[in-house]
Amino acid sequence: MITVNPDGKIMVRRCLVTLRPFRLFVLGIGFFSLCFLMTSLGGQFSARRPGDSPFTVRTEVMGGPESRGVLRKMSDLLELMVKRMDTLARLENSSELHRAASDRHFPVDRLPPGAGLMERIQAIAQNVSDIAVKVDQILRHSLLLHGKVSEGRRDQCEAPNDPKFPDCSGKVEWMRARWTSDPCYAFFGVDGTECSFLVYLSEVEWFCPPLPWRNQTATQRARKPLPKVQAVFRSNLSHLLELMGSGKESLIFMKKRTKRLTAQWALAAQRLAQKLGGTRRDQKQVLVHIGFLTEESGDVFSPRVLKGGPLGEMVQWADILAALYVLGHGLRVTVSLKELQSNLGAPPGRGSCPLATPLPFDLVYTDYHGLQHMKRYMGLSFRKYRCRIRVIDTFGTEPAYNHEEYATLHGYRTNWGYWNLNPKQFMTMFPHTPDNSFMGFVSEELNETEKQLIKGGKASNMAVVYGKEASIWKGKEKFLSILNKYMEIHGTVYYESQRPPEVPAFVKNHGLLPQPEFQQLLRKAKLFIGFGFPYEGPAPLEAIANGCVFLQSRFSPPHSSLNHEFFRGKPTSREVFSQHPYAESFIGKPHVWTVDYNNSEELEAAIKTIVRTQVDPYLPYEYTCEGMLERVHAYIQHQDFCAAPGPAPPGARAPESPFILAPNATHLKWARNASLVPGAWPPAHSLRAWLAAAGRACTDACLDHGLICEPSFFPFLNSQDAFQTLQVPCDGTESEMNHLYPAFAQPGQECFLQKEPLLFSCAGSSSKYRRLCPCRDFRKGQVALCQDCL
Repeated sequence: MITVNPDGKIMVRRCLVTLRPFRLFVLGIGFFSLCFLMTSLGGQFSARRPGDSPFTVRTEVMGGPESRGVLRKMSDLLELMVKRMDTLARLENSSELHRAASDRHFPVDRLPPGAGLMERIQAIAQNVSDIAVKVDQILRHSLLLHGKVSEGRRDQCEAPNDPKFPDCSGKVEWMRARWTSDPCYAFFGVDGTECSFLVYLSEVEWFCPPLPWRNQTATQRARKPLPKVQAVFRSNLSHLLELMGSGKESLIFMKKRTKRLTAQWALAAQRLAQKLGGTRRDQKQVLVHIGFLTEESGDVFSPRVLKGGPLGEMVQWADILAALYVLGHGLRVTVSLKELQSNLGAPPGRGSCPLATPLPFDLVYTDYHGLQHMKRYMGLSFRKYRCRIRVIDTFGTEPAYNHEEYATLHGYRTNWGYWNLNPKQFMTMFPHTPDNSFMGFVSEELNETEKQLIKGGKASNMAVVYGKEASIWKGKEKFLSILNKYMEIHGTVYYESQRPPEVPAFVKNHGLLPQPEFQQLLRKAKLFIGFGFPYEGPAPLEAIANGCVFLQSRFSPPHSSLNHEFFRGKPTSREVFSQHPYAESFIGKPHVWTVDYNNSEELEAAIKTIVRTQVDPYLPYEYTCEGMLERVHAYIQHQDFCAAPGPAPPGARAPESPFILAPNATHLKWARNASLVPGAWPPAHSLRAWLAAAGRACTDACLDHGLICEPSFFPFLNSQDAFQTLQVPCDGTESEMNHLYPAFAQPGQECFLQKEPLLFSCAGSSSKYRRLCPCRDFRKGQVALCQDCL
């Protein structure tokens, strides 16, 4: 005979009789409320003209106050429902908790069923309330725009002939013919009448003067800026992981990386806070739109995460998000156009109109795909707010490609570039292009104990090949046969069922490894080998940080957009002399060896030397968490492309020269008694100016002197005074648009000044010119910042 616990009977009966029907009733009320809301407002959306977008709201709003009264009643009903449900849930939960405490066999994780339901009920109520608020805003907006249009007379709605607004008449004509081409015009109240055209063109856009009969106080009311909040370093990244979202393999990879590095970010934040002392840092509101991960851009990366595809971009984006969050700034992350449009406050339509409200973000980090998305949705507002955008650009964008008119006229136009941004708004993965800002990423930093363990556990004859895709191994049989004589070769090539035929049998292939296991493999290996591709990825730095020697191929001739398919179409003329130029130039031997793979003797000699060489794990400071935090902090504090003062006219002379000739008469430097330029960053006193040899780019000329080219100093040198102080014999001076200017042309003894500030460029050279180059010093291990830049 089966016995039943009386308490259990009571509990079951209570749940079935009391709780469930009430919850079903509440859910029914919620669903009915939503239906009632949409039905009540249906009349506002039903009268659409043929061809109108389904998102277009008619401007002749009938019963606006009545509709808002319905909205208020619905909101009150929802609030009352939530309060009563909350009270019942508390009573129910306390009763169940009391009963469960006396029954040890009742599962604890099932005690509070009402709590989860309560959250869902509140979420439903909040969603319906949000809909009510948004509809109310649309009704108010439409009534505001059209409250007085009907009162206006026909003679009050004629296009004015005002010389201050020369485009007004033409814009009105355009609106007559095309106002139905984009639903955004109807969203702002345009209905095909002359008055609605003029209201829109004077109050939403700026092509016509304000109408005298309009309420200027209401239309010109500006949103009050939010009070400034001081940024505070964060060490707990759990909320960031929520912000990053889910559903894509790329996002899962990024979240795993961020979680793995949490302790290092926290320690870096503590160190930087001590370094900065009490420096005030205002919290910025930041939008991060990762355009290449959107479905609309193809998102070719996510499906390849688990198949050996490139991870460098995702590594960098994960670290950018972590740096911004740890620095204490407000963050929004979008990986879809729907999310982007919502966060921008863009009106519905095709992007012909400005934003409905001021952009709520101080900074926007995106990529080239995201740049196109933003222009599409921001419409006319894009030009206004583009100074707030930072473009993550792996290989860099040179000024000659960035300036649309110049690029078109001189053959520099590509599928990318031509955005007319300040070149410093482009942010690269490595510091190879001084015209751009160096963003970078981070590698895992080892403590002293870990370094000692790695040194003791190294296998002297173990090599790992840099190449997860089988195609990278193709044609490397001769190289591998030479290496196999001295070392045991390991690979991490992705495969599904059969071993890739490109990988020789003597290679031990581990398949695609998760990042922690790959790190362990590097900690055992002596040598990390590059086959020439991929270019400039994070893996070589990770290998060097784990005590490996990196061996790579020297390119002869160097690879560039002129001779290599990979670089063709990229907005740069940079020549790449090896697979990883940063490792070659900024790290070098004994950690990095660059040899000619086609020269068997040179290759074999290098391998023999590497086998005998002992190296310690090494990581440049700029690729540590602290180094990246320091750099991003400095950019946010000091880079302001919206408030940059206009350039002085080319050739303008200052009352007193700020330059003096160095004692050895080789270069210019900032005079000690010269007044500093307010707001200049880097500080002007770090300027050193050299006249480069003919055919030499400023990037290389500055490096020759152990300095970095600094393009923000070009305006100081763009004058006759600079050439005269440097004792350059100029027989004549002209100003033109040319990315090589200012420069001295030897054949004609003529000096050329730059006419277009966006074309100041560290890159570029010609045998005809000796370029006048601005250089600066830099912090040890941090080439992006000068000595006094922090």
